[in-house]
Amino acid sequence: MDDIRRSLARQGITRSRDDRVLGGVCAGLGRRVGIDPWPARLILLVLMVVVPGSPLLIYPVLWYLMPQDGAGPGGSYGPRTPGHW
Repeated sequence: MDDIRRSLARQGITRSRDDRVLGGVCAGLGRRVGIDPWPARLILLVLMVVVPGSPLLIYPVLWYLMPQDGAGPGGSYGPRTPGHW
């Protein structure tokens, strides 16, 4: 798992700590492709309508695999900053 997290972090795919609503996945993916978090969330919503169920399965997997911004070598594990989940 840590290999996957390191690979995603090297590619710049990380979960956002600041612009998150649930897990920061959409904000992180949106930042990676160069769009704001809310359009990324709307794209996910459209995908849920067009391809029912698939984003609901993919989102939790990405939430688990994507490291948080600024996370140490262990990915998203470790002490959390106050005020964040």
